[in-house]
Amino acid sequence: MELWVILAIAAALAQTFRFALQKVLAGSTLSTAAATWARFLWSAPVVIAIMAAYVALTPATLPSVTPAFWPYALAGGATQILATICTVALFKRRAFAVGITFKKTEVMLTAIAGLLILGDHLDPLGAAFIALGFVAVLLLSEAPEGGGIFNKGAAIGLLSGVFFALSAVGYRGALLAMDSDNTFLVAGLTLAFVASAQAIALGLWLALREPGQITETLKGWRKSSLVGVFSLIGSWCWFAAFSLQNAAYVFAVGQIELIFSLAMGVLFFREKTSARELFGMALLTVSITAVALIGSS
Repeated sequence: MELWVILAIAAALAQTFRFALQKVLAGSTLSTAAATWARFLWSAPVVIAIMAAYVALTPATLPSVTPAFWPYALAGGATQILATICTVALFKRRAFAVGITFKKTEVMLTAIAGLLILGDHLDPLGAAFIALGFVAVLLLSEAPEGGGIFNKGAAIGLLSGVFFALSAVGYRGALLAMDSDNTFLVAGLTLAFVASAQAIALGLWLALREPGQITETLKGWRKSSLVGVFSLIGSWCWFAAFSLQNAAYVFAVGQIELIFSLAMGVLFFREKTSARELFGMALLTVSITAVALIGSS
């Protein structure tokens, strides 16, 4: 099994635990933004310390960085914040596994973002599978309490997919802008910069708009620090995988997160998944996996 495949599976597993913890935090005294901030607050100093030790104790040398790194990294970080906020907000409205499936529209949307930003092309078969994916999203978008397919939960889910797709493309561009074959080093340095920028930016937002939430996040450090730990593991694995393979292909393997999240929802949150939702998740998995494979061929 190739390294990037192992990294993608590890990232998906860590991400499942992180979102589960954020679901718990969002259901407590923390706002959506504060539950999102918890992800960056604890991971930023840890990854900085790890990279400082790695550079000091090993023969590794800092890679050269092209000017393209900064806009790609900052754009990836900003859209990841928006994507995470959307996902946490979605968990308040939909079941855990269904929320993750909405987020997984990122795979087919990454193919579109790659076309528009990086110049990647899709053949007609790839476009057909993208259309199939949106049919699957419609199957999932009817809220449990009714109200039709056009509802706020569906819009938030799709937005999370859009923002995660833009984030992936941004991170892929940033990683490619660093001149080094050291996967651990490139991923770690990029993550250190991005996580620090995210912690500062969202922290300033909370200080100005929701000052009490900073205190609540720090008071709940036991749970929120775990979010940071799983975020660090997941992000490092995603970044390393992105440096080895294109984002769409990495996300295709990452679809195993659907299985992880379904098990998490049933075992820990005692949620029930309907036959309609199971069919929609299966159809969406087929769609996004096919798009990723076609785009990588």
